[in-house]
Amino acid sequence: MATLLHIDSSVFPGEASSSRSVANAFRKAWEEQHPDGTVIYRDVAADPVPHITAAAHTAGFAAPSEHTPEQSAAFAARVKLIEELEQADAVLIGAPMYNYSIPSTLKAWLDNVILLGRTTGETPSAQGTPVTVVASRGGSYAPGTPREGYEFVQNYLAAVLEGALGLDLDFIVPELTMAPRNPAMSELIPLYEASRERAFEDATTKAKALAERLAA
Repeated sequence: MATLLHIDSSVFPGEASSSRSVANAFRKAWEEQHPDGTVIYRDVAADPVPHITAAAHTAGFAAPSEHTPEQSAAFAARVKLIEELEQADAVLIGAPMYNYSIPSTLKAWLDNVILLGRTTGETPSAQGTPVTVVASRGGSYAPGTPREGYEFVQNYLAAVLEGALGLDLDFIVPELTMAPRNPAMSELIPLYEASRERAFEDATTKAKALAERLAA
């Protein structure tokens, strides 16, 4: 049966997080299509993976027989994360925008799984795996908006997930999530509500479509 790798990175729990809420809707729809499937779940906010170290980095360019004990331990942790990615039939990532970029905990996960000659290079080991990213943000950074130039989440993740890892990338973007909490954005609440509704609809629709695609 199909395996879904689900990664959350929001510092906010449950319904307080738009990325978690929408990702959960995707996962629920996925599990309805794959009741006997497997979900590998990582909450890198609650249980962070190690940030890349010199030992973990250099171990990727040396034969295992040449590893120091420190390199062996660090590289084993990287390999576990890499194998989870390689085993997945689909990947789901919650990626809220913090200070115009992704959470550092999500960046740490990416730094660990990007390994030249294995997950990236001429033949990436997870190439073609579909990945859905829930890229929530407090404002709007869509083309034509005043802050279009500050959009570093989708641009960065496209370069890494699609460009480096060769994954089949799709985005769901709930935006204006600060509107209900920020009085200065109160007039944008209807747009926020429309964006939120669309995100939940996309999550359910895309999860079901992906499940059908993998089952075909």
